[in-house]
Amino acid sequence: MTIAVLVLVLVFVGLAYVRLAPSDLARWHVAQEISKDSQGDNSVRRLVDAGPEGLARFVETARRDPRTEVLAGSVEDGLITFVTRTRMVGYPDYTTAQMQGDALAIYGRSRFGRKDFGVNAQRVDDWIAALTAG
Repeated sequence: MTIAVLVLVLVFVGLAYVRLAPSDLARWHVAQEISKDSQGDNSVRRLVDAGPEGLARFVETARRDPRTEVLAGSVEDGLITFVTRTRMVGYPDYTTAQMQGDALAIYGRSRFGRKDFGVNAQRVDDWIAALTAG
């Protein structure tokens, strides 16, 4: 019985940490020079020909996504980072966007785990599709 309670407490503490841990801006809100599209086990990089207003349109698109909020930055800063949390547990994923000339550079990645099963790539690609459709 004591071990079961201890396990439940540890699970609760772990879930609370995932939900409440502060985001280190020096780590997550950082400009990335992206030269081509790529995808890793828990990250995605995209370079999109978006024109001079690409970042502003991208921000409008990202803000419509549920459980997504601005972590830091703005269009005026030329660099913005969003945090999107999973529905059940609240795992945070970070997406940073900036203009590189007329191209929009987007970097999405997970905070926890070594594999995101393509979730970041799917989200970023959905945002890009909405951006280019409108």
